[in-house]
Amino acid sequence: MADLQAIADRLEIEDVLTRYAWAIDTKEFDGLDDVFTPDAHVDYTSSGGEAGAYPEVKAWLAAVLPHFPAYQHFVTNKQITIDGDTATSRSEFYNPMVMAQRDGTTSIFFVGGQYHDRLTRTAQGWRISERVEISIWTDGAVPATPPT
Repeated sequence: MADLQAIADRLEIEDVLTRYAWAIDTKEFDGLDDVFTPDAHVDYTSSGGEAGAYPEVKAWLAAVLPHFPAYQHFVTNKQITIDGDTATSRSEFYNPMVMAQRDGTTSIFFVGGQYHDRLTRTAQGWRISERVEISIWTDGAVPATPPT
């Protein structure tokens, strides 16, 4: 039965990582409440973003990301280690971002990197208690400041 629990835990953690991408990409930011613990620490500074307590970072995401007409987050190559009611996860992401230009056209830039997560089993299931994004590469004209 322990093997079945390990498989169930891994599948649930993979689902948390997928729910993150869907919540971000559909701009349904309240869906992130089913991804992160209320006291999670989130760090997007490697890509020029915010770091801090989950509620503040969630508000920042909801304020900044709608300025991009379209984007997608592909979360892949998940490496998950489970230790009782805690886990760590390392996954890679590929993130194309569409940016509106002042002349009405759009351009696309791409970001690739890793998410380093700590997860906790809660009464509602597995949740991310700490996320550090590590941007490894970009391609295209990345904005110096978030678009307005």
